[in-house]
Amino acid sequence: MIHEFKKVWKPYTIGLLWLMGLLWPLLGIHPDGTLSFDRTFTVWLYIAVGTSICLLLYLMNKSGSLDTIGRPLAGMRDSVSLASGKVPTWAWIILLLAVAFLYPFFTGRYAQDVATNVLIYVCLGLGLNVVVGLAGMLDLGYIAFYGVGAYTYALLNIHFGISFWICLPIAATLALTAGCLIGYPTLRMRGDYLAIVTLGFGEIVRILLNNWMSLTNGPNGILGINPPSIYIPSFENGFSLELLELKKLQYLYYVALGLAIFTIIAVRHLNYSRIGRAWESIREDETAAELMGVNTFKLKLLAYAMGALFAGLAGAFFCARMRFVSPESFTFLESAMVLSMVVLGGMASIPGIILGAAALIVLPEVFREFETYRMLVFGMSMVVMMLFRPAGLIPAKRMGSRGEEREG
Repeated sequence: MIHEFKKVWKPYTIGLLWLMGLLWPLLGIHPDGTLSFDRTFTVWLYIAVGTSICLLLYLMNKSGSLDTIGRPLAGMRDSVSLASGKVPTWAWIILLLAVAFLYPFFTGRYAQDVATNVLIYVCLGLGLNVVVGLAGMLDLGYIAFYGVGAYTYALLNIHFGISFWICLPIAATLALTAGCLIGYPTLRMRGDYLAIVTLGFGEIVRILLNNWMSLTNGPNGILGINPPSIYIPSFENGFSLELLELKKLQYLYYVALGLAIFTIIAVRHLNYSRIGRAWESIREDETAAELMGVNTFKLKLLAYAMGALFAGLAGAFFCARMRFVSPESFTFLESAMVLSMVVLGGMASIPGIILGAAALIVLPEVFREFETYRMLVFGMSMVVMMLFRPAGLIPAKRMGSRGEEREG
């Protein structure tokens, strides 16, 4: 442990001093021109203590000092896993579906709103998982397809009065087409070059939405979008069908749940199909896959397009739920958030990504009582998670390692 500490104390100290230099202008300079240092030092001290505890736990875990605690916990975890493994998979699925279906009956509006957000990001995370987790392509502009789906429904509904259910496949198809158009010139690149180019295309789409005033109304956004609606039977004055707009959060939650279930089933089938195996071979070693006869470019383009399709579905629902859409909802920060869900949960792991989406959406709400410092506490929680679970909260069972990673 002492040897490991000697390696990290210098960069850790430099990082704390650098943080002090950033915090002082933010907290020490007041609007009236006065300067103070007390608040800056207090906040910095809290951060230093918290990070020191995290660093100490990490070094103790790496050196094996926590084995006396970890071994009983690991044994308990194995016992629970063994016991749960005896229960059929279909029983767990039925139980989870029952809990998800009954959730709105035992929660309030705030909890339903958070759960709906989680389901939207589950769709986005699973869509990006096809690109990053299965095919191994780092995409930093994924949120652009989310925006394409949202604006497709907004424009078709406002100008032509087309309903949500008809627009849903149209939005998915246009997002898929946008994925093909963007992916065709970019997917011949690899690694960091691909990440930079996808980031550029994502920003191009956002700026286009922001500046095309005649079509998208620019930064003002589009208002007055209709929510999803369904026809229900009515027996007043005989039998007829009555249009019901799904404005309530409870109804919107069930629509989001349906989209999330569809996405989970589709991604799982893709994962265990021949195409999914080919994507995994590209992820592990693209050159070897190409030498074995895999058409790497077409399959990478297919992965990019399929990821865009699921983002388009989520975008159309997001637009219908908010009844308003603007370019500010599709910034790079959103792409980074979805990518964080995939990495945190476990790449190529469907349960992991669901858990990662829940963690990244629910934890900021749990820490809301910390007010100014809630994002700081949230960030520290994410750091601790990744230190102790670098492969993700629920790592995928089928996940290899690259040759260069083993050499490093």
